[in-house]
Amino acid sequence: MEIWQETAKTIAEKIQRHEISAEEATKSALSRMAHVNASINAVVDNFDEEALSEAQLIDSKINAGETVGSLAGVPVTVKVNVDQIGHATTNGLRLQKDLLASKDNPVVANLRKAGAIIIGRTNTPAFSLRWFTRNSLHGHTKNPLNPKTTPGGSSGGAAAAVAAGIGAIGHGTDIAGSIRYPAYACGVHGLRPSLGRVPAHNFSGPDRFIGAQLTAVSGPIARSIGDLRLALDVMSQPDMRDPWYVAMPLTGNAVPKRIAISTSPDGLEVDPKIKAELLQVASKIEAAGWQVEEVDLPPLRQAMENQLFLWMAEMTYGVGGTLLREQDPDASKVYEGLLNHRKNSKLNDVMDVLQTRAALTRKWRLFLETYPVVLCPVSGKLPFKDLVDLGSQSEFDQIVEAQMLQIGLPFMGLPCLSVTTGKVENSPIGVQLISSHFREDLLLDIGEIIGPNIEVVSPTF
Repeated sequence: MEIWQETAKTIAEKIQRHEISAEEATKSALSRMAHVNASINAVVDNFDEEALSEAQLIDSKINAGETVGSLAGVPVTVKVNVDQIGHATTNGLRLQKDLLASKDNPVVANLRKAGAIIIGRTNTPAFSLRWFTRNSLHGHTKNPLNPKTTPGGSSGGAAAAVAAGIGAIGHGTDIAGSIRYPAYACGVHGLRPSLGRVPAHNFSGPDRFIGAQLTAVSGPIARSIGDLRLALDVMSQPDMRDPWYVAMPLTGNAVPKRIAISTSPDGLEVDPKIKAELLQVASKIEAAGWQVEEVDLPPLRQAMENQLFLWMAEMTYGVGGTLLREQDPDASKVYEGLLNHRKNSKLNDVMDVLQTRAALTRKWRLFLETYPVVLCPVSGKLPFKDLVDLGSQSEFDQIVEAQMLQIGLPFMGLPCLSVTTGKVENSPIGVQLISSHFREDLLLDIGEIIGPNIEVVSPTF
């Protein structure tokens, strides 16, 4: 097996045992990137010399007997919407192509502290505003499994890179599914941590408005659940520059081994193949000693509607002018589609939405006291055809409806895990797990029961 095919955990262990060097691991990943990236356009900013220099520094520390971090020498990627010293935080925008960062985002700083080698920055749609990944600055990211299928978004570049073997771990961000959906579409695994678990902030711009502060998080995408666990430990190290950061243990108290399953949450129309997969996965969980009960979940549609309200209020207030100046055709089309889901954004309406958030979060927390984990769909549909969101308003609305769980769950700040469990009709298929705040450990425990280690795919187009 080539080094670039290995898990992050295996690479780190081999480096620590002096079986391979960090430089060798980095060269292997860079060679893989050079071989496959042109066909998928997952990495849009690569810097081989910088990465090799960092790897050589790690090797010198190991050879000198110094203590290094748990990801020492492991090649990773970070999304192009987070600050990395000396690189542009473009967020897919031509307007920001020269916005060079002078400080690392805390999540990037934590990866560096752990010794990870950042080999490239991955693509996102303009404004990170889609479940598809194309923009006028960096171009179009393709799904390495099937170029006719979306790689997901907004962390489409991160998921495509991981699936194709460009780095063992990809950093992603999630405000409405931007980690979980790309992982689902590219056939890998993605963890959306709890609000406050992973510190993050871009010093290249102002603080975000309240909606994004309450819903946006950074987290990992990987080909194994074990690598997600390792990456979460690294990414969640303390950094008080994020005012929402909370130092919480990664393992919580014992809970009743009870899981709620919902194959059609809150009236969502779900593809029968996804329902069948959920039932098969439930059987595996039951065989591992958990009790699985089909029950009605707390409100999700109401959460989705309120999340869309906050999203569009912020877009209108804070990004609308930038969107007009950027003139990205895809972003403009998606923005127009989302406007049909906007209520009037008066101050009273914002106050009502924040009040509703408290009520819904309470309902979910109480529910998760009885059922510590929820098993449900990632989406109502199998991964979409690429760029289908640029069709009619009716087609766009169907996408929004299918993504109810992607949009609604962040409204309560809950952690969620997208697990690829197999394939159907040549498409990846998977499930989503939900738990209460700061109980990512439960998600990862169940994920290890149902989620296989994913083999790297080689694009054939």
